[in-house]
This record gives sequence, C-alpha cells and structure tokens, in this order.
Amino acid sequence: MTFDRPLTNKELAQRLGKDPATTLHHVRKLVAAGFLEAMPPRAGNRGAKEIPYRSTGLSWQLDNSENMVAVGEAMLHAFLGEVADIGLENVDQSRLVVTVDPEELKQRLASLLDELAAQPVRPEVPRVAIYLAVYPGD
Repeated sequence: MTFDRPLTNKELAQRLGKDPATTLHHVRKLVAAGFLEAMPPRAGNRGAKEIPYRSTGLSWQLDNSENMVAVGEAMLHAFLGEVADIGLENVDQSRLVVTVDPEELKQRLASLLDELAAQPVRPEVPRVAIYLAVYPGD
C-alpha cells in the first residue's frame, strides 16, 4: 500500500479496517525491520503532526534461503489476504503444467520480475500485484 505514495498510520488503519493503535504497533515493527521508512512529518487535517511511511522495497530482496518455509508462508498469507480483500472475481488466474527445466524457468521469471520491479513509478499506470508459485506438476 505504501509503494506508490507514503501513508500515515491513520490512513493505513483505515485501509486495513483495523484499530490505529494496533496498526501503529505493526508499522513500528516494519520500520524496525527495514520494510517501511518514516518520511518527514506533515501537518494533518487539524494541524496535528502526522508521519507518513513509505515502503523501502526490502520485501522484494528477501533472502528466503535460510527460512524458506516461513517466508513462503508469509507471502502466501499476504496473497490470500489481498484476494480476500478484493474478491476472487477480480483475480485473473492461470494454471499450466509444462515440460521445462525448472531452473531455467525460475531464472527467466526472475529476470522478468526484476525488470518490472526496476521500472519507475508512473502514477497514471495502474498497479497490479503478482503472486507466482512454481511447483512440481506431477
């Protein structure tokens, strides 16, 4: 949610349908872990100081080699939560079993995803999320 534009804790809580205090607890943990960064404070509606938070992009660079199951589980749960929020009717799905060298496929897909991730943010272009799983098709 904070990739394109920084959001305050209050804005995040509203979008998530959560209590701001609970959200702030998680925001602070994400800041401490390096997934979010605090931007310069700004004045809110009534002049109160608000701190917007922006994604650092760290999640794209996660090394899941040491804790592959935990990272994979977190990604799967994030995907399922996002689908639950937007509704399955808004998800364009495909499934295909192919004969291909798995390492070659992973390398080609990683190259495409790296290319997409490196593109500059263009506010006029809609954002899409991609969840990709490669697994044995037998």
